[in-house]
Amino acid sequence: MSEITLLIAFYSRAGMNYVGGNIVDLPVGNTEVAAGMIRDLTKGELFKIETVKPYPASYQETTEVAKAELREGARPALAGHVADMAQYDVVCLGYPNWWGTMPMAVFTFLESYDFSGKNIAPFCTHEGSGMGHSELDIKKLCPGADVQKGLPLRGGSVRGASGSLADWLKKLGLVA
Repeated sequence: MSEITLLIAFYSRAGMNYVGGNIVDLPVGNTEVAAGMIRDLTKGELFKIETVKPYPASYQETTEVAKAELREGARPALAGHVADMAQYDVVCLGYPNWWGTMPMAVFTFLESYDFSGKNIAPFCTHEGSGMGHSELDIKKLCPGADVQKGLPLRGGSVRGASGSLADWLKKLGLVA
């Protein structure tokens, strides 16, 4: 059996975030914490999806920008690019739930590559809204990919989510 090559691509926002009903300052965003746990469990490669233009430091301002981007169908420019997407069989795709779906930067990322024949396994951090309609959005953006059942993780509890992540990765066949 050949070895599965795994990319863990994620968008995450450090700084002021909504967690458990409060605005808190996170030194590392919740989705990045989860992505690091996946890397530790799978030895996959990490790729952080970052925008050229940073979002405002204020949580409230960021939510307004995110809402406007969604309404306009914006595709923010990305700061980096995966050098050889063709080498990966599986992409674990992580993001926070913004307004019921992924940040628009993740839309930009998905439209930047051909995911035909690849498995996409989404994981999403949230504070009560789960995956929203992000899985459907991924299927629309990547019609040639096999989009797996996603894993919603409550952002405020992500540091204790290693068991849930391990169980999900086992179901996907990415860990023994």
